[in-house]
Amino acid sequence: MTVSPTVPGDEAPLTAAQSDPTVMGWMQGFPPPPDKRITQPDSVYFSFPKLRWSVCHMRQLLPSVEVSRGLGNAVPLAYAPGSERQRMEAEIDALVFKPLDERAPMTWEESLGVNYTDGMLVFHDNRVVYERYLGCLAEDGQHAVMSMTKSLTGLLAQMLVAEGALDEQALVVDLVPEVAGSAFADATVRQVMDMTTGLHYSEDYSDPEADIWKYSAAASPLPKPAGYTGPNGYFEYLQQVRPEGRHGEAFHYRTVNADMTGWLVARASGKSVAELASERLWRPMGAEQSGYMLVDGIGTPYAGGGLSAGLRDLGRLGLLMLNEGEINDEQLFPAEVVRHIRGGGDPSKFGTAYPALIGGSYTSLWWVYPGEHEVIAARGVHGQTIYVDFTARVVIVRLASFPKPSNPLIDPTSIPAFQVLCRHLQQHQRR
Repeated sequence: MTVSPTVPGDEAPLTAAQSDPTVMGWMQGFPPPPDKRITQPDSVYFSFPKLRWSVCHMRQLLPSVEVSRGLGNAVPLAYAPGSERQRMEAEIDALVFKPLDERAPMTWEESLGVNYTDGMLVFHDNRVVYERYLGCLAEDGQHAVMSMTKSLTGLLAQMLVAEGALDEQALVVDLVPEVAGSAFADATVRQVMDMTTGLHYSEDYSDPEADIWKYSAAASPLPKPAGYTGPNGYFEYLQQVRPEGRHGEAFHYRTVNADMTGWLVARASGKSVAELASERLWRPMGAEQSGYMLVDGIGTPYAGGGLSAGLRDLGRLGLLMLNEGEINDEQLFPAEVVRHIRGGGDPSKFGTAYPALIGGSYTSLWWVYPGEHEVIAARGVHGQTIYVDFTARVVIVRLASFPKPSNPLIDPTSIPAFQVLCRHLQQHQRR
C-alpha cells in the first residue's frame, strides 16, 4: 500500500458538491497558496477532502511506471445515437431505488452525489448509454482505481493459468523460492488467487497500527526514516508474512495475496504486471490512454492497488469480461478465463464480512455477487467499481472519492442502484 491512511474518526461534513476539488481550490494557482497545496510527504493527501483531488493526481505524488497503450490508434467505443442516449441518460437519472439501510428512497442521480462519484460509464449491449464526469475527473483524466488493480492482476494470472504458463495447483515456494520462510511457502497458487490463505495480516484501514500500513511503509518509494529496520519493497515484505490459520479454509481479504499473485505473474511470464497488462490488454484492446501503476523503492508495480486509468479504458476491461475475452472482433484471451471467474469460488468460505454480498464468493481476485443476475465485479476502496451483469448485458464503471475507505458503507446505495439500472436496461432491450 502506498497511500497515507485516512485518520480514524474522520467525518465527512462536506457534501460531494461542497468538497469538489475545484470548489475547495486545491492546487490552483502558480504557485498554489500554501493552504491549498497537496504535497508529498508533507500533507496527509489521502485524508478527506484532499483525497478528492489526490485520486486524479497520484503520479504527482508518487513514482509510477506506465501501462503503455503503444503507438497505435485508439479503437472508438460504440455509443447509442445522440438523441437516444440523451433520453436514456434522463431515464437513468430518474430511476428510483430503496437503499439497503434505513435511508429513504433516492434517485440514481442523487446517488451519484451520495457516493461522491467522480466518473460513471454504463454500457448496454456493448454501447455506451450513460457517461458522466464529476469531481476531479475530466474526460481525458486518469483516476486511481485502488483495489480494482487486484482484479487486473487476477485476470492476468487467470490468463496464464488458462494458457498453461502458470500451474494453479503448484506450491508458491516452487515458483518463488524466495518466500520459503513465509506463510506463502506452502500455499497453492490457487489459494493465493482466491485469498484463502492462512496469513497473520490485518487489512483494517481505520486502524493506523494495522499491517496494511506497515506494508505501506515497506512499499514506500520515498527514503525510509532514520532508524527504519523493516523490509524494503513489496517482495521483501511478502517474504516475512507469518502464518495464521490453515490455507484453504476461508476467504480473508488481504492485499498481500494480490501482490503475491503479481510476483507469480511476473515469474511465470518474465514481465512485470504493468508490462504484461500493456502487452496483453492495453495495446490490443485499443486503449485511449496509457495507464500507470505506482511502484515501490525498487520499481516493482503495486499489483494490489496502484493502477490509475481513464474511465473509458476501464470500460474496455469491463467489455472484455462481458464478452469473454473478445473486443473489437478480436479474442485477446481464452473464453475459459472469464468462465472460470463467472463460476465463482466456494460460497461456504466467503463468510459474512461483507453484509451486502453474503452468499457471494471470490476467485482470481474478482468478486462474484449473489442474486438473480449473474454478476462479477472489481472493487476498490473509496467507491471504485467495474460491475459486469451478464444477465442484463450491462457493464458499469464507477470512479469515486467517498470519504471513508470502506465499500460496505457504499454498498447499501450502490448495489440497489446498479440492480435497478440493470433491470431497467434489460426491459429496454425487450422494447
